[in-house]
Amino acid sequence: MALADSTTLKRPPIRLPLGIHYSWVIVVVLAIVQIFGSSVFMIAGVMVPPLTDPEGGFRWGIGTVSMAIALYYVFSALFAPITGHLGDRFGARPMMFAGAVLYGVGMVALGFVSELWHFFVFYSFLMSFAASITMVPMMASISGWFRRRLGWGVGILWATGGIGTAILAPLVAYLLDTIGWQATFTTVGLVGTGIMLLVFPLIRSKPADIGIRPFGTASGEPETPPKDRAAEALRLKVFNQHMRRTRAFWNLPVVHALGCAGHGIVLIYVIPLAVEQGLGLSAAALIITIISLMSITSRLGAPVLAEAWGPRKIMAVSLTIQTVTVLILFWSHDPWAFYLFAVAFGLGFGGEWTGYLEINRRYFGDGPMGTCYGWQMTGAFAGHAVTTLLAGLIIYVTGSFYPVFALSAVFSGVGVLVIATLDSTSRVLIPDWEDSLPPEARSNFVPGAAVAGD
Repeated sequence: MALADSTTLKRPPIRLPLGIHYSWVIVVVLAIVQIFGSSVFMIAGVMVPPLTDPEGGFRWGIGTVSMAIALYYVFSALFAPITGHLGDRFGARPMMFAGAVLYGVGMVALGFVSELWHFFVFYSFLMSFAASITMVPMMASISGWFRRRLGWGVGILWATGGIGTAILAPLVAYLLDTIGWQATFTTVGLVGTGIMLLVFPLIRSKPADIGIRPFGTASGEPETPPKDRAAEALRLKVFNQHMRRTRAFWNLPVVHALGCAGHGIVLIYVIPLAVEQGLGLSAAALIITIISLMSITSRLGAPVLAEAWGPRKIMAVSLTIQTVTVLILFWSHDPWAFYLFAVAFGLGFGGEWTGYLEINRRYFGDGPMGTCYGWQMTGAFAGHAVTTLLAGLIIYVTGSFYPVFALSAVFSGVGVLVIATLDSTSRVLIPDWEDSLPPEARSNFVPGAAVAGD
């Protein structure tokens, strides 16, 4: 299928050497953003031991820390649809700048935490807002850059994020052991913000901003005429109204909530469990590193396979792996057992949450996906919030980590059952949503065409 000739567009197109489409530059930029945006919650487990160390500088209870982390997810759940909607309205470019600045401010402020309420303000509230901005609208924007090969674009993006997390988790643990809390978060915050601002000039909100069309657009596909702000706002409103009338719109956040509830418990409490079993903090942090490294395979492969074989199947298989492998922790006492668990669990973990952009396209076509993806991330963060708080309470009452890992398996297993109730992805659920628009707001409207036809 030939690519569309971009010379017919209004703006002079940006051309890259060797015929590389600019969509792949966007993938690289967004991958860099995800490294830091996703690290905010991926390193939560690394923070638990120093915050709860009875001989450390904080000496907070694990229940209190669990509540703070749970509130991080509560605020993230509230922010996700808001930032997703803002991304649809204003584009990825301004959202990336705001997210990069907030990330730096929040991480540096986190380094100066000395009281419990500081941690609630800077981590639970401010960092949840920064992470929501760098993840939700940025991830949703990638759909607009691809007509085909979206699976590869999303897979590369998520896989690169996994590499970043695999590096950051042990790095943060090492820095905490060597240079302390304040220097660690100040350094990571300033370096992360600096790198994001360094690549910021490369980001664009949509292909038309640089005079090109999405990757894989057929040469015979008609060009969509640009719309004014009022028409774009109306299109967004009507599209979202039609989405909300489908069962899939409501079921997908539930699936995401259950999947994230399952792996969220593991990501936060597997390190404290390993430390309890005699591993040092740096050795325990390697569990997250191995999970992240192994998840690179499924992060890359799951979106590609979802595009080829269907996202429902891939999501169900990934959640099944996540359900079964967590049981290994009940017999893990030595480092090799924890690392074996990390290898197996990482394969399911990486595939559970990387297929949503593909299933959104299958269900809702090529409309603006920020709000839709935002609500799905609300489900994800809500799942993290409920289980983090519930897990902290269970650990406090029972004095054991094992009941919460059983809970993790239950949540993931129920997620598999909900996936089985989803609609078939063989057809778009709202193919005629533009019929509710006035003619001038539809994608195929050409000014003057109606007059000429009359």
